[in-house]
Amino acid sequence: MKNQLPVIVIGAGPVGLAAAAHLLERGEEPLVLEAGERVGANLRRWSHVRMFSPWEFNVDAASVRLLAPTGWRLPDPAGFPTGGELAQAYLEPLAATPAIASRLRLGARVTAVGRHQRDRMKDAGRAQSPFVVRYEDAGGEHEVLARAVVDASGTYLTPNPLGASGLPALGEAALAANIHYGIPDVLGADRARYAGRRVLVLGSGHSAFNVLADLATLARSEPGMQIVWGLRRGSIQRVLGGGDHDQLKERGRLGKLIGGLVEQGALVVATGFLLDGLERTAEGIVARMGEVALPPVDEIVATTGFRPDLRPYAEIRLDLDPGTQAPRALAPLIDPNQHSCGSVRPHGAVELSHPEPDLYLVGMKSYGRAPTFLLATGYEQVRSVAAAIAGDWEAARRVELVLPETGMCITQFADEAAPAAASCCGPLPAPAEAAAKEGCCGGPPKADDGACCVRDEVARKAGSRCGCGTPAPVREAVAACCA
Repeated sequence: MKNQLPVIVIGAGPVGLAAAAHLLERGEEPLVLEAGERVGANLRRWSHVRMFSPWEFNVDAASVRLLAPTGWRLPDPAGFPTGGELAQAYLEPLAATPAIASRLRLGARVTAVGRHQRDRMKDAGRAQSPFVVRYEDAGGEHEVLARAVVDASGTYLTPNPLGASGLPALGEAALAANIHYGIPDVLGADRARYAGRRVLVLGSGHSAFNVLADLATLARSEPGMQIVWGLRRGSIQRVLGGGDHDQLKERGRLGKLIGGLVEQGALVVATGFLLDGLERTAEGIVARMGEVALPPVDEIVATTGFRPDLRPYAEIRLDLDPGTQAPRALAPLIDPNQHSCGSVRPHGAVELSHPEPDLYLVGMKSYGRAPTFLLATGYEQVRSVAAAIAGDWEAARRVELVLPETGMCITQFADEAAPAAASCCGPLPAPAEAAAKEGCCGGPPKADDGACCVRDEVARKAGSRCGCGTPAPVREAVAACCA
């Protein structure tokens, strides 16, 4: 009976629909449950934002094969779609194919997943019992049995709070009307909200970059604006990407743009800012870190990342990393302290497995709180997962994806490499300084601003005094560093 049941796919975004396409190629019967009233509901919430990966990395091979008989053609492979363009030009035609349309339910929000007649404590016959998936739609509450579950619902509806402790900052809930979580359409639908206003942007990822760029554009035509950028990192250079060397050119371009705005003084920048609380004063909303206060503002944009909604899995046995909330085997591969999206090696069903056989969190949700996700990675995930569900573990273990390097993990920034080394080793002689700029000891640290280099950062985590080792080019010049 179990093998005759459908595979439930949660979410009709790019990865969810790709999962359905791969399952169909494997002879499986997918049923896609989408909470929104249209496919790509989360994409449409940032429809105005241009992606930093081009079309060639944003479409899935099985989905393209499904679209081929309809006459669909890939837009310019080197072009960069917005979220809205991806939804309209790719997801809508894909969802309209007969194979997908007949297996898609819109307005169906999944609220719980369990094992049929087996609570979380029950061992006997657990793996043989089908999944039960509960969802709500306009007609009420329903349950459907499934032989497997693939959750591609994403994380966009569960943003991280602003507080540096992971909790909402004091005063955050009371000021909710003045806080936008995500990427507002500053130059379009939300223009009136920000025009002529003082705005604080909190966050250091590419969501923050997009907002800052749009606010700076708006400020050129709207007098009286002030843009404040608060980020937890101690240096902005490490968050700007690979610039001209970034294989994701749009990402590199955006990083260079933000760097230019900082140099021009278009942004008030507060690095190392760990938000404790927000307070409405007569001058405006004030963000505080202890006794330190940022300039008062009228509006706040929160681009502090997202986290997975795991509430539907209260009766499911998940094996999650306690930090990232990603599957335990996947977590070290995507740790944002060590990786950017292009340096995460392709992975699949093996790394995504949980103690519950045939249950997979995929796409952005699989990354937990890590922000390093690329659509191409999600497509490789569901290719592998579909193979595993069909019993083809040879294909599931095979890697069929080569990703571009984004520059964040492998590009060293000369203007901060030497000072960082000096903070550990003291002033460097010219030969050592030159070597440091070329990547001495792994280059500048990824997260620990007190470390002199990557090796030192790793060593500090392990409890050692210094981790520079003795690379040949600088052995004599910086021998004291690791003495």
